[in-house]
This record gives sequence, structure tokens and C-alpha cells, in this order.
Amino acid sequence: MSGPAAFPDRDSTAAKLSSFGDTDQAFIRLLMENPEQDENLLEGLYRHHLDVAAEARFLNSLKLEKLGEWLGNEAPPRLQMRFMEAARSSQHPAYQAFRAGLNKSGGLQRAFPKV
Repeated sequence: MSGPAAFPDRDSTAAKLSSFGDTDQAFIRLLMENPEQDENLLEGLYRHHLDVAAEARFLNSLKLEKLGEWLGNEAPPRLQMRFMEAARSSQHPAYQAFRAGLNKSGGLQRAFPKV
């Protein structure tokens, strides 16, 4: 039984989510292709974009919403529910902005269409 791969760790993932340029997006796409990296990806998301943003003096809600929308459009179905769970885990405006982006993308509805 193997655990999550050691690299990239949650700090590296958080740094990529923070800067989120074209190369960072390619990096995140690669992470999302590998189910063994799901935990590191989610830990990085919580650690940087949600927890750190919630503690920041200035909230860049547009950036958080854009990230939520991008992840909702790019993530495979297995991650859609986990991203939404993360977005719903707090009522802080940082989480609400991320959730708004996920909702805007429609990724959860594509992953789990109504019958």
C-alpha cells in the first residue's frame, strides 16, 4: 500500500497556486492527472488559498474566484466533490469567493449530472 508521493509537497503546491502563471497551471494540471497527488493538492489549496487568504489583511476575492473557476473547469470528476467540500468548509469570504468560482464553472454538475 503506497501513500501520497513525497514531491511535490503541500508547500510547493501552495506556492504554485499562489503565483498561478501559465507554467504553474501546467504544473497543477499534471498534479490533477495523478490520483496519488490528490492529498498534496488539497493540502496546498487549504494551506494557501483558503487558510492564508482567510487570515490576510487584504482579500483578493477575484483571484480566489478565478482559481475556483479554473479548477472547476480543469479538474477531473474525482476532485470536483473534494474541491466543493473545501469551499463549503467555512463561511469566510475567502471560501465563499472560491465556491463562487467553482459554481460558475459548473464542474460539479458535469461530474455528477442529474439523472
